[in-house]
Amino acid sequence: MFVGADLADCYAIGLPAGVGGDPEHLARVLFTGQAGWARSLLKLRDLLVRPFGLKTSDRMAAAGDPADPGNRRIGIFRIYETRPDEIILGEDDRHLDFRLTVRLAPDPDRPGERLVMTATAVRCHNGLGRLYITLIRPFHVAVARSGLARAARAGWQA
Repeated sequence: MFVGADLADCYAIGLPAGVGGDPEHLARVLFTGQAGWARSLLKLRDLLVRPFGLKTSDRMAAAGDPADPGNRRIGIFRIYETRPDEIILGEDDRHLDFRLTVRLAPDPDRPGERLVMTATAVRCHNGLGRLYITLIRPFHVAVARSGLARAARAGWQA
């Protein structure tokens, strides 16, 4: 997933004992109900990319079909693959492709405890993709970290 990526990152946070380990549930908690400032950034992003013909969040969210196992989504993100300990989400567009994963893993520093890890990999197809990633990178980092912290504060409940 990360070989040749133009952006690759990973963030992790401890998962309290007693919280279920279904990666799809954890991803839904992470990617639905984002902080107001993050939703505002997404709306601004949509306004800025629409003239370039890039997919907007409304268009991505509407593309899903819960009845079609090959076209399910969590918010704006298409579900590409699910495993017992991981879900892989993402989207492909003319300027870039991205994948993000929500994965459960043992915590190496706390035996018997688990981590929720989120990782993102982006491959740009052209100059527009590279410019886009350069511009959104700091916001991506803030949104990713904020989402994990918010989900943890909520006890991983939607």
